Amino acid sequence: MSLYQRTTEAIVGLLGPWIFLGLSASCLPRTILKLIRERKFGVLLSPSKLQDAWFSEVWKFQGPMIRQGAGEIVVPLLEGRATAGDVTDEPVGPGIHGTVIEVGPGSGLWVDVYKAVAEVNPNAEAEVPGEGTVRRRNVGGSGDKRVITRVYGVEPNQDQHPHLKQAIAKAGLEGVYQIVPVGIEDLNNPDKWDGCIEKESVDCIVSILCLCSIPEPEKNIRELYGYLKKGGHWFVYEHVRCEYSWYMKAYQRLVNVFWPHFLGGCLLCRQTEKTLREAGSWEKIDVAQPVIEPWYKTVPHILGVFTK
Repeated sequence: MSLYQRTTEAIVGLLGPWIFLGLSASCLPRTILKLIRERKFGVLLSPSKLQDAWFSEVWKFQGPMIRQGAGEIVVPLLEGRATAGDVTDEPVGPGIHGTVIEVGPGSGLWVDVYKAVAEVNPNAEAEVPGEGTVRRRNVGGSGDKRVITRVYGVEPNQDQHPHLKQAIAKAGLEGVYQIVPVGIEDLNNPDKWDGCIEKESVDCIVSILCLCSIPEPEKNIRELYGYLKKGGHWFVYEHVRCEYSWYMKAYQRLVNVFWPHFLGGCLLCRQTEKTLREAGSWEKIDVAQPVIEPWYKTVPHILGVFTK
């Protein structure tokens, strides 16, 4: 690649966040008109509710494009084919299985992936000879898929629920995928929702581009850690604070002045990896920035698995 091509690519990459902010801004008038037509004046008068409605509209249009780009590494991650920030041809670790918490599913962009990477069957459990615990079949050379028995989609934003329900129905996951309409702090409180998740009862947690906007991240990530069984896995693909070159750190902070106001409270400069590492004791951490991301990435990510 020539110097001109590399320079052009870097300039376009650095301008990318501003273009995305512009696309988000273009959704605000549409959101307001929709709320007026639906006579939801209370939402219009509440800044937080208006922001939720606005973000839902943004995600409805921009989400599929994000899914298309991120899918190339997220799907292998959930299949157990990711290590050191790179995708492998064969599994190098466990795929998603058992009882799953998906944090912030939003409109359900990733709902259909569960059937693609695993067998979904609420009654399918098999004993592994010689072991006293229930295990699922591995993704690997045998061609068998792991089994997902239950997915809890933790999504307190009510504006996302109609789209999420449609995604669940389209994927054929009714009866397996349950929307949890409360925050992380109420997952085991049956008074707050029609269900209860017990501590240390979850095999896997999935967080895809959502921890950037949860309230009190240190507290809530520690809370989520408590729901994982020992040996459970936290599959993570999140954007994080720039940790390289002073000019990229400064540039990211500049973009972050505007970013959360246009994108549902999303914060670019969160130290999400650090917070996850400090949430509790981990048996293994295989997490890194995706190797495909260039130096000028204003919104860098981490990809990988934390094993409790």
